[in-house]
Amino acid sequence: MGMLFHFGRYLIMLGRMFSRPEKLSMYWKETARQMNDIGIGSFLIVAVISIFIGAVTAVQFAYQLQDTLVPIYYIGYIVRDSTIIELAPTITCLVLAGKVGSNMAAEIGGMRQKEQIDALEIMGVNTYSYIIGPKILAGITVIPLLVICAAFMGIAGGMIAAISSGYVSFQEYETGLHSFFNSFNVVMMLIKAVVFAFILTSVSCYQGFYVEGGSVELGKASTAAVVLSDILILLSDYFLALLLT
Repeated sequence: MGMLFHFGRYLIMLGRMFSRPEKLSMYWKETARQMNDIGIGSFLIVAVISIFIGAVTAVQFAYQLQDTLVPIYYIGYIVRDSTIIELAPTITCLVLAGKVGSNMAAEIGGMRQKEQIDALEIMGVNTYSYIIGPKILAGITVIPLLVICAAFMGIAGGMIAAISSGYVSFQEYETGLHSFFNSFNVVMMLIKAVVFAFILTSVSCYQGFYVEGGSVELGKASTAAVVLSDILILLSDYFLALLLT
Protein backbone atom coordinates (compact mmCIF):
# COMPACT_ATOMS: atom_id res chain seq x y z
CA MET A 1 0.00 0.00 0.00
CA GLY A 2 1.41 3.32 -1.08
CA MET A 3 1.85 6.63 0.63
CA LEU A 4 -1.23 8.15 -1.02
CA PHE A 5 -3.39 5.28 0.22
CA HIS A 6 -2.27 5.80 3.82
CA PHE A 7 -2.61 9.57 3.57
CA GLY A 8 -6.15 9.23 2.20
CA ARG A 9 -7.14 6.74 4.90
CA TYR A 10 -5.60 9.03 7.50
CA LEU A 11 -7.77 11.93 6.29
CA ILE A 12 -10.85 9.70 6.27
CA MET A 13 -10.08 8.69 9.86
CA LEU A 14 -9.89 12.34 10.93
CA GLY A 15 -13.12 13.12 9.07
CA ARG A 16 -15.01 10.28 10.73
CA MET A 17 -13.63 11.27 14.11
CA PHE A 18 -15.55 14.56 13.89
CA SER A 19 -18.73 13.02 12.45
CA ARG A 20 -21.81 11.66 14.20
CA PRO A 21 -21.36 13.56 17.47
CA GLU A 22 -22.66 11.76 20.53
CA LYS A 23 -23.06 12.68 24.20
CA LEU A 24 -19.98 14.51 25.42
CA SER A 25 -20.33 12.83 28.81
CA MET A 26 -19.33 9.55 27.14
CA TYR A 27 -15.93 10.95 26.32
CA TRP A 28 -15.13 12.99 29.41
CA LYS A 29 -13.77 10.11 31.52
CA GLU A 30 -11.63 8.81 28.68
CA THR A 31 -10.31 12.29 27.88
CA ALA A 32 -9.48 12.88 31.56
CA ARG A 33 -7.68 9.53 31.72
CA GLN A 34 -5.64 10.34 28.66
CA MET A 35 -4.76 13.79 30.01
CA ASN A 36 -3.54 12.18 33.21
CA ASP A 37 -1.52 9.54 31.36
CA ILE A 38 0.09 12.05 29.03
CA GLY A 39 0.61 14.90 31.50
CA ILE A 40 1.40 13.30 34.86
CA GLY A 41 2.88 10.18 33.31
CA SER A 42 5.33 12.14 31.15
CA PHE A 43 6.20 15.02 33.46
CA LEU A 44 9.22 13.40 35.10
CA ILE A 45 11.02 12.45 31.90
CA VAL A 46 10.26 15.87 30.37
CA ALA A 47 11.61 17.59 33.49
CA VAL A 48 14.85 15.60 33.56
CA ILE A 49 15.55 16.04 29.85
CA SER A 50 14.72 19.77 29.89
CA ILE A 51 16.94 20.55 32.88
CA PHE A 52 19.95 18.79 31.40
CA ILE A 53 19.43 20.22 27.91
CA GLY A 54 19.34 23.72 29.39
CA ALA A 55 22.42 22.98 31.46
CA VAL A 56 24.38 21.61 28.50
CA THR A 57 23.34 24.55 26.31
CA ALA A 58 24.55 27.05 28.92
CA VAL A 59 27.88 25.30 29.53
CA GLN A 60 28.66 24.82 25.85
CA PHE A 61 27.76 28.39 24.94
CA ALA A 62 29.88 29.66 27.85
CA TYR A 63 32.75 27.63 26.39
CA GLN A 64 32.23 29.28 23.00
CA LEU A 65 32.36 32.74 24.59
CA GLN A 66 35.82 32.22 26.05
CA ASP A 67 38.38 34.73 24.72
CA THR A 68 35.71 36.65 22.79
CA LEU A 69 34.34 40.17 23.13
CA VAL A 70 30.72 38.96 23.48
CA PRO A 71 29.25 39.98 26.86
CA ILE A 72 29.01 37.06 29.26
CA TYR A 73 25.34 37.80 30.04
CA TYR A 74 24.56 36.54 26.52
CA ILE A 75 24.53 33.06 28.08
CA GLY A 76 21.14 33.75 29.63
CA TYR A 77 19.89 35.34 26.42
CA ILE A 78 20.91 32.38 24.23
CA VAL A 79 19.62 29.73 26.64
CA ARG A 80 16.28 31.55 26.89
CA ASP A 81 15.68 31.94 23.17
CA SER A 82 17.03 28.55 22.08
CA THR A 83 14.93 26.84 24.74
CA ILE A 84 11.72 28.72 23.96
CA ILE A 85 11.98 28.67 20.17
CA GLU A 86 13.35 25.21 19.52
CA LEU A 87 14.46 22.97 22.36
CA ALA A 88 11.32 22.97 24.53
CA PRO A 89 8.70 22.26 21.81
CA THR A 90 10.77 20.07 19.50
CA ILE A 91 12.77 17.92 21.91
CA THR A 92 9.79 17.48 24.24
CA CYS A 93 7.51 16.30 21.44
CA LEU A 94 10.17 14.00 19.98
CA VAL A 95 10.49 12.37 23.39
CA LEU A 96 6.71 12.17 23.80
CA ALA A 97 6.40 10.59 20.36
CA GLY A 98 8.49 7.73 21.70
CA LYS A 99 6.68 7.43 25.02
CA VAL A 100 3.10 8.54 24.40
CA GLY A 101 2.88 7.70 20.70
CA SER A 102 4.03 4.11 21.06
CA ASN A 103 1.65 3.59 24.00
CA MET A 104 -1.31 4.90 21.99
CA ALA A 105 -0.48 2.73 18.99
CA ALA A 106 -0.06 -0.36 21.20
CA GLU A 107 -3.26 0.33 23.16
CA ILE A 108 -5.46 0.83 20.11
CA GLY A 109 -3.74 -1.97 18.22
CA GLY A 110 -4.43 -4.33 21.12
CA MET A 111 -8.10 -3.35 21.02
CA ARG A 112 -8.16 -4.09 17.28
CA GLN A 113 -6.57 -7.51 17.71
CA LYS A 114 -8.93 -8.45 20.54
CA GLU A 115 -11.88 -7.36 18.35
CA GLN A 116 -12.99 -4.80 20.93
CA ILE A 117 -13.23 -2.15 18.21
CA ASP A 118 -15.42 -4.44 16.10
CA ALA A 119 -17.68 -5.04 19.11
CA LEU A 120 -18.07 -1.30 19.69
CA GLU A 121 -18.95 -0.73 16.04
CA ILE A 122 -21.60 -3.46 16.19
CA MET A 123 -23.08 -1.64 19.19
CA GLY A 124 -23.39 1.49 17.05
CA VAL A 125 -20.57 3.43 18.71
CA ASN A 126 -18.55 5.79 16.53
CA THR A 127 -15.21 4.18 17.35
CA TYR A 128 -13.26 6.93 15.59
CA SER A 129 -14.55 9.64 17.90
CA TYR A 130 -14.79 7.43 20.99
CA ILE A 131 -11.31 5.89 20.80
CA ILE A 132 -9.23 8.39 18.83
CA GLY A 133 -10.93 11.69 19.67
CA PRO A 134 -10.14 11.78 23.42
CA LYS A 135 -6.49 10.94 22.76
CA ILE A 136 -6.02 13.76 20.26
CA LEU A 137 -7.96 16.23 22.41
CA ALA A 138 -5.94 15.31 25.48
CA GLY A 139 -2.70 15.59 23.52
CA ILE A 140 -3.30 19.07 22.12
CA THR A 141 -4.42 20.21 25.59
CA VAL A 142 -1.73 18.73 27.83
CA ILE A 143 1.36 18.62 25.62
CA PRO A 144 1.56 22.45 25.24
CA LEU A 145 1.45 22.64 29.05
CA LEU A 146 4.34 20.18 29.22
CA VAL A 147 6.23 22.30 26.69
CA ILE A 148 5.74 25.40 28.85
CA CYS A 149 7.06 23.49 31.86
CA ALA A 150 9.98 22.26 29.74
CA ALA A 151 10.86 25.84 28.78
CA PHE A 152 10.92 27.00 32.40
CA MET A 153 12.96 24.00 33.53
CA GLY A 154 15.40 24.34 30.63
CA ILE A 155 16.07 27.96 31.52
CA ALA A 156 16.40 27.03 35.19
CA GLY A 157 18.77 24.18 34.34
CA GLY A 158 20.93 26.56 32.31
CA MET A 159 21.01 29.02 35.20
CA ILE A 160 22.03 26.36 37.72
CA ALA A 161 24.78 25.00 35.46
CA ALA A 162 26.17 28.40 34.42
CA ILE A 163 26.22 29.82 37.95
CA SER A 164 27.53 26.69 39.67
CA SER A 165 30.31 26.40 37.07
CA GLY A 166 31.40 29.97 37.75
CA TYR A 167 30.75 31.27 34.24
CA VAL A 168 28.26 33.97 35.28
CA SER A 169 26.67 35.43 38.38
CA PHE A 170 22.95 35.33 39.04
CA GLN A 171 22.66 39.03 38.14
CA GLU A 172 24.42 38.51 34.81
CA TYR A 173 22.27 35.53 33.91
CA GLU A 174 19.15 37.46 34.86
CA THR A 175 20.30 40.38 32.69
CA GLY A 176 20.59 37.99 29.77
CA LEU A 177 17.10 36.64 30.39
CA HIS A 178 15.65 40.15 30.17
CA SER A 179 17.69 41.21 27.13
CA PHE A 180 16.17 41.41 23.63
CA PHE A 181 13.02 39.58 24.66
CA ASN A 182 10.45 39.06 21.90
CA SER A 183 7.06 37.86 23.13
CA PHE A 184 6.28 36.36 19.71
CA ASN A 185 8.81 33.63 20.47
CA VAL A 186 6.44 32.31 23.14
CA VAL A 187 3.58 32.34 20.63
CA MET A 188 5.79 30.43 18.20
CA MET A 189 6.57 27.87 20.87
CA LEU A 190 2.87 27.27 21.60
CA ILE A 191 1.99 27.02 17.90
CA LYS A 192 4.70 24.40 17.45
CA ALA A 193 3.53 22.53 20.56
CA VAL A 194 -0.07 22.29 19.31
CA VAL A 195 0.96 21.20 15.80
CA PHE A 196 3.45 18.64 17.08
CA ALA A 197 0.93 17.31 19.61
CA PHE A 198 -1.67 16.80 16.89
CA ILE A 199 0.86 15.04 14.67
CA LEU A 200 2.18 12.60 17.26
CA THR A 201 -1.26 11.67 18.61
CA SER A 202 -3.10 11.35 15.30
CA VAL A 203 -0.32 9.42 13.55
CA SER A 204 0.04 7.04 16.49
CA CYS A 205 -3.72 6.47 16.63
CA TYR A 206 -3.77 5.78 12.89
CA GLN A 207 -1.01 3.18 13.16
CA GLY A 208 -2.78 1.38 15.99
CA PHE A 209 -6.32 1.61 14.58
CA TYR A 210 -5.47 -0.06 11.30
CA VAL A 211 -3.00 -2.66 12.55
CA GLU A 212 -3.40 -6.11 11.04
CA GLY A 213 -1.97 -9.44 12.15
CA GLY A 214 -0.48 -10.52 15.46
CA SER A 215 2.02 -9.32 18.01
CA VAL A 216 4.79 -8.86 15.44
CA GLU A 217 2.64 -6.51 13.37
CA LEU A 218 1.62 -4.65 16.53
CA GLY A 219 5.27 -4.11 17.40
CA LYS A 220 5.95 -2.84 13.89
CA ALA A 221 2.97 -0.48 14.13
CA SER A 222 4.27 0.95 17.41
CA THR A 223 7.70 1.46 15.89
CA ALA A 224 6.22 3.04 12.75
CA ALA A 225 4.18 5.39 14.91
CA VAL A 226 7.32 6.70 16.61
CA VAL A 227 9.41 6.94 13.43
CA LEU A 228 6.71 8.65 11.33
CA SER A 229 5.80 11.04 14.14
CA ASP A 230 9.43 12.08 14.61
CA ILE A 231 9.94 12.62 10.88
CA LEU A 232 6.73 14.64 10.50
CA ILE A 233 7.54 16.70 13.60
CA LEU A 234 10.95 17.62 12.21
CA LEU A 235 9.50 18.44 8.78
CA SER A 236 6.74 20.58 10.25
CA ASP A 237 9.31 22.25 12.53
CA TYR A 238 11.24 23.35 9.45
CA PHE A 239 8.19 24.66 7.62
CA LEU A 240 6.86 26.41 10.72
CA ALA A 241 10.23 28.07 11.16
CA LEU A 242 10.08 29.35 7.58
CA LEU A 243 6.49 30.49 7.96
CA LEU A 244 6.69 32.13 11.38
CA THR A 245 10.10 33.76 11.09
